[in-house]
Amino acid sequence: MPRADGAVRVVMETGGRLTFASALDWPGWARAGRGDEAALATLRAFHSRYAPVARAAGLALPEVATFEVVERLRGTATTDFGAPDVIAASERAPLAADEVDRLVRLLEACWEVFDQAVAGAPASLRKGPRGGGRDRDTVVQHVHGAEHQATARVGLRLPVPALDDLSARTAARAALVEALRATAGAAPPPEGARTWPPRYVIRRLAWHVLDHAWEIEDKSHPVPDA
Repeated sequence: MPRADGAVRVVMETGGRLTFASALDWPGWARAGRGDEAALATLRAFHSRYAPVARAAGLALPEVATFEVVERLRGTATTDFGAPDVIAASERAPLAADEVDRLVRLLEACWEVFDQAVAGAPASLRKGPRGGGRDRDTVVQHVHGAEHQATARVGLRLPVPALDDLSARTAARAALVEALRATAGAAPPPEGARTWPPRYVIRRLAWHVLDHAWEIEDKSHPVPDA
């Protein structure tokens, strides 16, 4: 649970090129930079952008983000590629039912923000200076693919929903939420297991969903004239 004094507990994952700063109690609020200071500065810069996610979950994000680094992790090639990839030791502790509920509500809020971004986006997203980048439906398919992989990480076996099958995607998310809630009080899987601890599943998935929600929002509009 968040600290009573409002300090935000942060896990730092450091690779050879990038460092990820992830707010342990606020899944989805995770940013990368070249080194600790840059990662924390970027995390702080996204405080106001993450606040609506907390509100959608019925929670209040601390107004002034004071960070407390509680764990440092050695990153991997995936870290340097641009994704958090290491399970923190603190994520291997059992979760009480109220904490599972809180984390799941934040994950659902990330989904809500993502779905709203998709609904308001044009089919063709703004490309990079060299013409690179994916369009809306390709990003959506990528995110839904990661969601499907997450269901396997909690022990579910579900078919891959089609891009246009809203009912199947909704059912898959509901099954994932049910499986996560069922972990309350249980011992997380041991290191090396195919399944992941629920706190890490939520942290990794919420980051991915929200990262692409923000990407879609940012690329839905042309660059303003200087």
